[in-house]
Amino acid sequence: MEWLTAPFEVAFVQRALWAAILVSAICALAGTWVVLRGMAFLGDAMSHGLLPGVAVAALFGGNLLVGAVVSAAVMTAGVTALNRTPRLSQDTGIGLLFVGMLSLGVIIVSRSQSFAVDLTGFLFGDVLAVREADLALLGVALLSALVVSVFGHRAFLALAFDERKARTLGLRPRLAHAVLLALLALAIVASFHIVGTLLVLGLLIAPPAAALPWARSVRGVMVLAAALGTTAAFGGLLLSWHLSTAAGATVSALAVGLFFLSHLASAIRHRRRTHVPRPAAVPANAPTTRPNEI
Repeated sequence: MEWLTAPFEVAFVQRALWAAILVSAICALAGTWVVLRGMAFLGDAMSHGLLPGVAVAALFGGNLLVGAVVSAAVMTAGVTALNRTPRLSQDTGIGLLFVGMLSLGVIIVSRSQSFAVDLTGFLFGDVLAVREADLALLGVALLSALVVSVFGHRAFLALAFDERKARTLGLRPRLAHAVLLALLALAIVASFHIVGTLLVLGLLIAPPAAALPWARSVRGVMVLAAALGTTAAFGGLLLSWHLSTAAGATVSALAVGLFFLSHLASAIRHRRRTHVPRPAAVPANAPTTRPNEI
């Protein structure tokens, strides 16, 4: 038991665990819609699109979180505007915006003569460096995500399955899409400090995708995804402590591993349910027994 509990007796590991749990809950709320709507590429583009704001904030000694929020707002506004361009496909617009923002970030970094901007934390996260103030911000982010998810649930649900029906019901699908992008941006901004922008999709997509075969409702997917994310956070920090591996990457890798285990178990369950054993063949000369002869 000491092997299991010893790492979490250290204060900074405790803070890391709470931060990862909060981020798992936020990502479960946003990631469920990302999985249902097939928006993984958009999530990846938005996570990398944070680079310009973070680079500017780092160069001028500002708050990296504020820089990430500004970049996320620009990405959200850009994707929303490009969606209204009829002659441009959504993937094309997102890809161009993604490359443009990433290039701008690299250009800003290259302007520093000493290249002193530390991008390691931005790319891979540093969950073990979480402070109590960061936990408070994550708590506010989770509360905000809950409010958006509750009030936007009906519109998000209609948008995920039938955009035309959402328009017929007067749910304003364009506005719902913009709010959903804001929820996605919130999850990414909250997560990049924990697992970094390169690994954020591990917590954003893997737990909801792993929960999908086992849940019977969207809310069920969210709850199970949060539980799976918490499991990945606990197990990832535990393995990271004993194996001396990068904490954020270990958490993300374990989340992806849970996804593959979930779908493997789902496939086995489906195969057992669909397999109907054939009745044994009865020999032609076998004696027949009537019920009244027993």
